[in-house]
Amino acid sequence: MAAHPIIANILIIIIVAILGLSIAYLCTAIFTKHGQSDKVPAVENMTYTQAVETLHSNGFRVDIRDSIYRDDVKPGHVIEQFPKAGSLVKPGRKIFLYINAVHPKEVIIDDDNRPMEDALKNFSLRQGLARLEELGFKNVKIVKVLGDNDCIVKITANGRTVKKTQRVPVNAAIIVEASDGRLGELRDSLQNEELLQNVAVQASDDASIDELIIEDVESDADEGLQQ
Repeated sequence: MAAHPIIANILIIIIVAILGLSIAYLCTAIFTKHGQSDKVPAVENMTYTQAVETLHSNGFRVDIRDSIYRDDVKPGHVIEQFPKAGSLVKPGRKIFLYINAVHPKEVIIDDDNRPMEDALKNFSLRQGLARLEELGFKNVKIVKVLGDNDCIVKITANGRTVKKTQRVPVNAAIIVEASDGRLGELRDSLQNEELLQNVAVQASDDASIDELIIEDVESDADEGLQQ
């Protein structure tokens, strides 16, 4: 007889546990919208306002993930969205947008706090190009000028010399003037040529002296014969 209440209590506990798990599962399914999905609409290349209206009308939330600049996309338009268009996601999900900035991003090429000096001057060409690539410059041209070593002489952006700490738009046309290392070779060549000229002059002078000596000897010989 005493065993029946114990069994009954165990059954009650099991039933309560099953009911609790069932309620928890149903609540989770309701809040997470388990089994439901919506297709993400395409909003790339739309204006920001159009994209937000489209996503909101389809029950999605919107978050601006970043603002970047691209020449091939109109300012204020959506460059990229995540999740991509056509993806099946849970209703009400947040859609992340990347917007094309109205103005190009501006960066400092050389942050050394000496604003009167030229940016990246005396940097090696390899270091300078790596820096420009890191900052996102795409339109970069290299011009070689006569110089002692392979170093940057100056950098121009849209035709103007860039100074240290100066901000430059990343879509600017960059010209990197770098010395070609030929000045030392040219100097050595000129020195060698000058040395050869000096040797030639010296040889010419020596030949003239020899001629004078011969003439003097011949003159003395003629005088001896006449006597």
